[in-house]
Amino acid sequence: MASPAFYEDFEVGSSYEFGEYQVTEEEILQFASMYDPQAFHLSDEAAKKTLFGGLCASGWHTCSMAMRMIVDNMPEGESGSLGSPGIDELRWSIPVFPGDQLRMKTTILEKKESRSRPEMGSISMLNEVMNQNDDVVMSNKPIVLFRKRKPAN
Repeated sequence: MASPAFYEDFEVGSSYEFGEYQVTEEEILQFASMYDPQAFHLSDEAAKKTLFGGLCASGWHTCSMAMRMIVDNMPEGESGSLGSPGIDELRWSIPVFPGDQLRMKTTILEKKESRSRPEMGSISMLNEVMNQNDDVVMSNKPIVLFRKRKPAN
């Protein structure tokens, strides 16, 4: 099921699950070598000596995988998404390992119509990324701006 497309489509309290992302060792190593070159992201042997116990994805890589699932879940055709002014409460709960299968759950927390721009509003969400064991590996609370289908007069 694709995510809602416009401000009016979101209902506070509603949730939807989506996404399917297979984490690979190759991708973990590639991302880490470019953006987060710490030993536990670059070497299984080095990672075994840490609290992670094995090679794991960078938290920033997990954010990127989540963003990919979000974009892949956007409705085809016209969308009211206008981007985001930020994310609150980003948490990496447990490591993401090669072979993990990730998916997402989004819950709508709050809606606010813009006072200065009647053609749009903001949606506060809780995003949870889960692995194949239903463990939450990452969570965050984005605020996303959405266009309205029919602006208020």
